[in-house]
Amino acid sequence: MFAAETRFEHKDMFSRTTMMSGSVYSVMATQTEPNTYDLVINGDSVTTVAGDYFETVNPATQKSFARVAQGREADINRAVTAATDAFGDWSSTPPEERGRLLNAVAEEIRSQEERLAQLETRDNGKPLSHARNDVETCARYFEYYAGVADKVHGDSIPLTDEYVDYTVREPLGVTAQIIPWNLPTNIFGRSVAPALATGNTAVVKPAEQTPVTAVEIAKLASRVGVPDGVLNVVPGYGSEAGAALSSHPDVDGVSFTGSVPTGIEVGKSAIENVTNVHLELGGKSPNVVWPDAHLDSAVNSTMTGIFANAGQVCSAGSRLIIHEDIKDEFLNELVKRIEQMDIGAGETDPDMGPLVSEEHFKKVTDYLDLGREEAGEPLVGGEAIERDGYFVEPTVFDDVDNDMRIAQEEIFGPVLSVITFSTEAEAIEVANDVDYGLVAGIHTQDVGRAHRFARDVRAGQVYVNEWFAGGEETPFGGFKQSGFGREKGLAAVEAYTQIKNVCMDITHN
Repeated sequence: MFAAETRFEHKDMFSRTTMMSGSVYSVMATQTEPNTYDLVINGDSVTTVAGDYFETVNPATQKSFARVAQGREADINRAVTAATDAFGDWSSTPPEERGRLLNAVAEEIRSQEERLAQLETRDNGKPLSHARNDVETCARYFEYYAGVADKVHGDSIPLTDEYVDYTVREPLGVTAQIIPWNLPTNIFGRSVAPALATGNTAVVKPAEQTPVTAVEIAKLASRVGVPDGVLNVVPGYGSEAGAALSSHPDVDGVSFTGSVPTGIEVGKSAIENVTNVHLELGGKSPNVVWPDAHLDSAVNSTMTGIFANAGQVCSAGSRLIIHEDIKDEFLNELVKRIEQMDIGAGETDPDMGPLVSEEHFKKVTDYLDLGREEAGEPLVGGEAIERDGYFVEPTVFDDVDNDMRIAQEEIFGPVLSVITFSTEAEAIEVANDVDYGLVAGIHTQDVGRAHRFARDVRAGQVYVNEWFAGGEETPFGGFKQSGFGREKGLAAVEAYTQIKNVCMDITHN
């Protein structure tokens, strides 16, 4: 059983122990009639060609939350045409003006933070404070890339005295952003802001489970003056709208965040048109804890790494690789804190909300059964919670062998596998012995050990003494089956531009 409501800051979500009154499972706010959300194409809210809609469900209540236009190939074609028509004027808009418009989008997002966060929570299920953080992060992406827009430089290349050679960075053209359901507002900003800052136009296909905030942000972008056709949003199912977008011959760049199998299909579709593609896929990230780690900080970081967003994060620290000398003390403290967690509807701002959908709930609960088969009874958790909504308990399996499926496969839920090690070489071997390579973390006070780990681990990001370290400025992407390409920071400028080289013979007039 998990305790009464406990409130925590998002950055270090399990660091305070101040208890507040209230029941274990908070009551959901009264469900209102679902709102209708249409496509956003060429600056307008429009219905689909077929006139079809689907419903998105609040995962805490299993009740319809919104009625959303179901885009298909014909609607993708309309959106790509609008983006194509807008590209010439947008790409030739002075960069400083693009930057001002992106700043205006950031300001408008912030002015709508509470409303957007409430929508995100009802659509996705995450705690309200986490949704607020995601909305702020989205605004920060637009703000960050607004400052980058007029700083996209080329290079001068020295040849002989007879030549002047230089490069320029030019936008790709029409870009497609296929957004996942776990961090819809956050990743909308991460993908769209650098695309627009560098002069591209965009067609966004949000996940069918969480399409609402993408539609809302596109509408507010139009209100602050982003030109018609520059930012278009077509909700729909991946097999229809997503497939039509990734395979569209007039799309010049595709950014996809999601599962490995879907990412492979997106990559195949894009490459058939020789389209630039960036894939940010799954993870099974190692979190290595040494005896010299600061215990309180390491426990908090471990909980944040696996239970934030109910474990539905590609960079979740889902494998705790812990030194044998500290294991018992660490796990005792970890279990004690897990048993104090509040699990409830996102609007009540608990420590952990529900899983996103019935389909995903079934997947995670199947892994809970598998974990029992492979590793025995969990130290804590391991059950679905008997109530409305898609809730499961935060779970820890101990004495896991790294070749077990629960240690190798991405569960994408609040399920932690604990693996013991004794030597530095063993820790690196276990950390790398997985098909993924998105994130890795280490907790130690030994600076040399931290640097050696960062050097030897095969991962795109390395966190030292804090999970989810970094920010909008830091490049993000994976090794191995975690994908290729980088988003965030200045690396995204490279992802959304192409280099043109100019070589001039100056010996003749």
